[in-house]
Amino acid sequence: EIPSTVPELVAIAFVVPVSPVSAFVIALITIYNNALVFSLYSYFLPKGHRGRFVMPEPITEAGTQMLIAGAAIGFVIGLVMLVFDAADARKASLAPHDLIILSLALLAIFAVYLYRLVNDYAGEEANVRETLDLDEAAIERRREMVYENVPRLSVPMIAGLLLVGVAGAFAGGERVAHFAEAAIVDLGLNSVLTALILAVFAGMSEYVIVWKAHRKREYGIALANVFGGMTQVMFLVLPFTLMAIGFYQAFINPTHSELPIPFTLSNILLLLFLFPTFYVLAELLEEDHTFSALDTTIMGTIVVLLLLLLVTYGADPGMRGG
Repeated sequence: EIPSTVPELVAIAFVVPVSPVSAFVIALITIYNNALVFSLYSYFLPKGHRGRFVMPEPITEAGTQMLIAGAAIGFVIGLVMLVFDAADARKASLAPHDLIILSLALLAIFAVYLYRLVNDYAGEEANVRETLDLDEAAIERRREMVYENVPRLSVPMIAGLLLVGVAGAFAGGERVAHFAEAAIVDLGLNSVLTALILAVFAGMSEYVIVWKAHRKREYGIALANVFGGMTQVMFLVLPFTLMAIGFYQAFINPTHSELPIPFTLSNILLLLFLFPTFYVLAELLEEDHTFSALDTTIMGTIVVLLLLLLVTYGADPGMRGG
């Protein structure tokens, strides 16, 4: 799941010099896109006789905690920005050191999450083996069954494919930057709508992985990507974006017309809306660790409404790249 975020990181890195605000919005809007993808994909998961799919324990435990953390962080930061903006205080934007501190805090949470996630998966696997009382031969047979559709590739081949993917991400990222400049400067599209379009292209690699994994019935890999598309964007892609903007502002072009990142209606709503999105999803997962068609409909409706509100009313008019 981590390498699958490379196209998003590269696309954002290319967009930062063109429009730092759009880069910031892309990172946040991608979270909503991936929440919608998770909701839609949950509908296609194989259901039991009660019409529900039981989520893996790491998602319902460590993953749910990350949703709660993302909801709280987004709400707190958005609320602070709203208060400062309403009070007409001196601080009306995010300084480079603010961006760096926020990014380091998010990355620290992500590091602990990875440790917990790996431990949870390892514990779950050990419990299955103990319950089934499997010997080494049986474990090997089960492993062969799990990976029967996975081609055996050498390490150099895997490394070569990774390099090809990174090169493609750089080529595509440059074109994304050109599109962002044309959309914002020439076409006059608002930052939220532009970010929504760019986020779809930036996340295309994850959607392809989900589709291919589902076709091979590798539901664990598919779920890791759609759920990680929310948690990793929040705690890996977003801090990378904040750090890139902070570095660009401090050392490359502090006079950019969109810097520092202002406390605008668009930015505040993007952060505040993380709370209802993550809160509802966490509640649905915690209820009985399943996701039914009704849960999918509820989540999908909420995310679509939030996106429509953001695109229609949340964008700041007159935002242009510099």
